[in-house]
Amino acid sequence: MDTKLDNLFFENIRLLLRKAQDTLLKQVNSVMVYTYFELGKQIVEQEQKGKSYADYGTFILSELSERLTIEFGKGYSKRNLELIRKFYIIFKNAKSPISQNLSWTHYIHLMRIEDEDERAYYQKEAEQNTWSVRTLERQINSAVYHRLMISKNANNQDRSVETNVTNPLETLKDPYILEFLNLKEQSNYSETQLEQAIIDRLEHFLLELGKGFTFVGRQVRFTFDEEHFRVDLVFYNRLLRCFVLIDLKIGKLKHQDLGQMQMYVNYYDRFVKTEDELPTIGIILCKDKKDAMVEITLPKDNKQIFASKYLLYLPKVEELKKIIEE
Repeated sequence: MDTKLDNLFFENIRLLLRKAQDTLLKQVNSVMVYTYFELGKQIVEQEQKGKSYADYGTFILSELSERLTIEFGKGYSKRNLELIRKFYIIFKNAKSPISQNLSWTHYIHLMRIEDEDERAYYQKEAEQNTWSVRTLERQINSAVYHRLMISKNANNQDRSVETNVTNPLETLKDPYILEFLNLKEQSNYSETQLEQAIIDRLEHFLLELGKGFTFVGRQVRFTFDEEHFRVDLVFYNRLLRCFVLIDLKIGKLKHQDLGQMQMYVNYYDRFVKTEDELPTIGIILCKDKKDAMVEITLPKDNKQIFASKYLLYLPKVEELKKIIEE
């Protein structure tokens, strides 16, 4: 008799239990979030009853913390109760209601954002794209909201940052933050090494690109007039319904680079895309660029060719604005 456990049988059992654990965890998170919201509401309402007393709110939180800790254990310190109260105050009239898809830890990160529009953006993106806490933290730290705002302002677009992508300009960032590549800012690396680092961390790069991107290929070759050409990276955006070509430049951007990308885009528009697809987008990712040179090289009504800087570290928002202004 063969007593060896069937691997497929074990895998099915393992997946069943993992699914149950994930479901229970989501339910626990959901219950915790809504419970904290109601707790925050009751704390605020109780404080308002004694608003004529200067220290009434502090007294309530201190006393409540002591009594809850005795009965329920850790997790109800005065600091945590202050966070729970803040949670209710911030989200009771928020643009986006609280969601069962986000954990309490998600909301702790969101509460650190003072600007209401910025907070609403990250909240909706985290919910719609099922971001982990770590991903949300990275997106906030890399100032995705501010980069989109700055890029839209630079392109004279509406100042709002929508989460439903319908316009290519809504997906563009300048700069792109590629700190996950783990390449040193001052080190010597080739364009091939940069490309390989992106391929090795493709999931991270897709997240940085934005919504709807799927990877098509690297060094994608096409032949025109008996000459062979290669596009560094080719993507397709299913929301925009268009190809997105990316060329990598580790040095200063030259007008020849823009001309080359224009040729790539023209080829894809004429020979690759179908009639129901939108015009191809070309992005040159470079370490250094001058906006004046880009503007004078490209047509005034250009909506297809873009040059964006990339950074290999996480800048602060103030530094980011300075980089854009320069």
